[in-house]
Amino acid sequence: MTQIITLITEGEKDYELLDSGSGEKLERYGDFLLARPDPQALWGKQDETQWSRSDGVFTRGSTSASWKMSPNVPASWQIQLGGFNFIISPTAFKHTGVFPEQVSNWKWVAENILHAVDKGKKVSVLNLFGYTGGATLACAKAGAEVTHVDGSKSAIAWAKENARASGLEEKPIRFILDDARKFVAREIKRGKKYDGIIMDPPAFGHGAKKELWKIEEHLQELLSMCRQVLSEDPLFFLLNGYASGYSAIAYRNILQDLMKDYVGNIEAGELTIRESKNGAGSGRLLPCGIFARFHKK
Repeated sequence: MTQIITLITEGEKDYELLDSGSGEKLERYGDFLLARPDPQALWGKQDETQWSRSDGVFTRGSTSASWKMSPNVPASWQIQLGGFNFIISPTAFKHTGVFPEQVSNWKWVAENILHAVDKGKKVSVLNLFGYTGGATLACAKAGAEVTHVDGSKSAIAWAKENARASGLEEKPIRFILDDARKFVAREIKRGKKYDGIIMDPPAFGHGAKKELWKIEEHLQELLSMCRQVLSEDPLFFLLNGYASGYSAIAYRNILQDLMKDYVGNIEAGELTIRESKNGAGSGRLLPCGIFARFHKK
C-alpha cells in the first residue's frame, strides 16, 4: 500500500516559521529572527512590520551572497528542536545548521527503531549525507548503532557537537568523513549490513576528496549499492530530497522498485513547515522538500 502524504513541522519553543512570502521566509531560532530566501514562497507576506525586526537577513547580489547580522547576534547559539539540541550557525550558503522540516522523519525512524529494540533486536542504521546529524541523533537515542557519513569535514564536526549538546556523545555513533558512494562500495566488500538506511542526497555536491555528485547521474547507482548492504529483514529505508527538482511520486516509484522483495509499506509526499499563529502567518504550509519511506509490516 502506498500513500501520498504531507508531513508538517509545527512551531516549538525554540523554533517557529513566523511568515513567508515574496520568495523569502522569516524564522525564529531561539531568541533571533532570521530572514532568508525561499523560492517556494510565491505568495505575499502577511506583515512587513514583523520582517523589519529581523536580527539577520541573507541577501544575494549579482556576484556575492551573505548574511547581514545585527551586532547582538552571536556566531553560534543553541536551540532545542524535536527533543534534541542543535548549534545554530548561519552559513554562507544561507543554511542555519538544521532542517526543521525533518522533525516528522526523526520521530518516524525513532518509532521504528524503538519497536524493534523493545523486541530485543539489535539495530544498525546507515545515515548517508548526514549533515549535522538530526536523523543520527534520533536513531541513536532510540537505541540504534549509527554510521553517519558526510563528505564535509565541517558538517562532521558540527554533527559531533550536536551529539554532545544533546547528551548523546557516548552513544554508538561512527562519524565517517567520506564520499557516500565510495563508503558504501567498501561496506559491500566488507559484507556489512544495515537494518535501516537514511539518505538525503543533494542535487549537486562533492565528496570528502572532491568527488563529484550529480543526483541525475549518481542516485540510481547509489541506491542499487545501498540495496546490497540492507539486512535480510530491514526495518526502514528513508529517501529525502531537497531542491532536487524531482517529484515525490518519482521518489515513491524509486523506492517501490528498490524494496520490491520486502514486505512493508511505502509512503511518499512533501515535507512542510506551518506558519506559526504566534507570528503574522496564517497557518499556511511552506513546502520544504520531498520524501519517500519504506517500513516493514
